[in-house]
Amino acid sequence: MEETKVIHAALLGAGTVGGGLYKLAEALKEELVKKTGAQLVIDKVLVRDKNKKREGIPREKLTDSWQEILNDSQIEIIIELMGGIEPALTYIKEALHAGKQVVTANKDLLAEHGAELFAAAEERGCDLQFEAAVAGAIPIIRPLRQSLAGSCLTEVMGIVNGTTNYILTKMSEEGMDYKEALDMATKLGYAEADPTADVEGYDAGRKLAIMASIAFNSRVTFPQVYTEGISKITAKDIQYAKEFGYVIKLLGITRLTEEGIEVKVHPMLIPDTHPLASVRDSFNAVFVHGDACDDAMFMGRGAGEMPTASAVMGDVIDVMRNILKNSCGKIGCGCYKSLPVKNIQETSSRFFLRIQVSDRPGALANISGVLGNNNVSIEQVVQKKSHDGVAELVIITDRVKELYFNDAIKILKGMSVLKEISGIIRVY
Repeated sequence: MEETKVIHAALLGAGTVGGGLYKLAEALKEELVKKTGAQLVIDKVLVRDKNKKREGIPREKLTDSWQEILNDSQIEIIIELMGGIEPALTYIKEALHAGKQVVTANKDLLAEHGAELFAAAEERGCDLQFEAAVAGAIPIIRPLRQSLAGSCLTEVMGIVNGTTNYILTKMSEEGMDYKEALDMATKLGYAEADPTADVEGYDAGRKLAIMASIAFNSRVTFPQVYTEGISKITAKDIQYAKEFGYVIKLLGITRLTEEGIEVKVHPMLIPDTHPLASVRDSFNAVFVHGDACDDAMFMGRGAGEMPTASAVMGDVIDVMRNILKNSCGKIGCGCYKSLPVKNIQETSSRFFLRIQVSDRPGALANISGVLGNNNVSIEQVVQKKSHDGVAELVIITDRVKELYFNDAIKILKGMSVLKEISGIIRVY
C-alpha cells in the first residue's frame, strides 16, 4: 500500500484566527487525507512570545524565529495570519522567493501591495491564495477569479463589514443611537477597542480594492478608494429613511464605466425590497452583476474565529491539491488592464438631504432654486413640523454628479435661510 504523502506547513500568528485554523486542521486530520490525498502537518507556529501558552497548540511547535521556518526545506506552505503590513510583507515575499506556497487572510497587505506579491508568486510559479481576506467564510474571491470569469462583470456591491452592519441593524430595529449601538458591538466583541477602521469604512475599503482588482482585471489600491463612515448617521436619519421606504447600510460599491472604475465605501439608503436590505447583524453579503451571469449574491458570516479559519482552510486544501498535481501558480494576478480610477467628484448618485431652515415664506423656493441652478433636481421633499421658527426639510434628489451637488451645498451653507445641514447620505 502506497504511503500517504505528508505536506508540511508553518503558521504565522496564533491569535484568534490562527488559533482557530490550528484547531480546524487538527479536527480535519483524517478528512484532509480523503479530500486531498495527503496529510497536513503544521510543523511550526510563529509567535512573538514562545513562552506564552497557546490553547490547543503544543509548546514545542512554537517559535519566534522566522528564519527557522524560511530555511526549513520541508515546509512547503506558509499560512500567514498575523495581519498588518510589516513584518508580514517581508515574510511573504521571502517565502515566495524561496518557492513556498502562501495562504493569507491579510486584506491590508493585498489592498496596498498586491501587485508586488503577485509578481513574486508568478516569478517562482507559486500559489498566493487569499479567500479569507474578504468577507470571512463567504466564498467571493474564488467565484470572482474562477466561477464568474466567463462573464464581463460591471458591478460589485456589498456589506463587507460586520461591525457596522450590526450597529446599523441595532439603530434601525431597536431605535438605538450610534454611540449606544457601538458600545453594544464592543461588549459583544464585534468592534475593536479602537473601532476606527470599521466605523470609518477603511476595513471595507481595503476589501473593496481587492474585489475591484479581480472583478475588472485592473489593479485598484486602497488609497484610491473613497471612504466615508457611519459615525454621523443618526436615529432620525434612519427613521426618515424608513418613511421613504429605505434602509441605511454601509456599502462598498465598485462599478465599471466607460470612463474608468468607480470604487467607494459610504453609507447608503437602499430600497427595503433590495436583497442587501435584509442582511442583518454581523452578516456580510456581496452582490455581483455581469453581462452573462446577470445577478448573483453571496451571503454569510463575514468574520470570526471559525468562519475565517474555514476560508483559510479551503485555500490550504486547494494548495495541497496543487502541490500533489504539480500545478501551483496556475491562477495569477489577472490584472492585465490599466484602467483609470475615477475621482469621487466625477461619479453620480442620488442624495438624501436633511436640513434645518427658517420657517418663513419662500424658504423652500430659495433652497430649490439653488439646487436647480446647480443641476440638482428634487425627486421628493417632505417638510416636517417647525419648532421655534425652524422647519426641517427632508429632500431626495435625482441622480446628479457629485461635483454639482457639492457646489450646491457650498452655496446653501452661505444662505441666511439655512440654519443647519443635519445629514447627507447617498441613495441607491
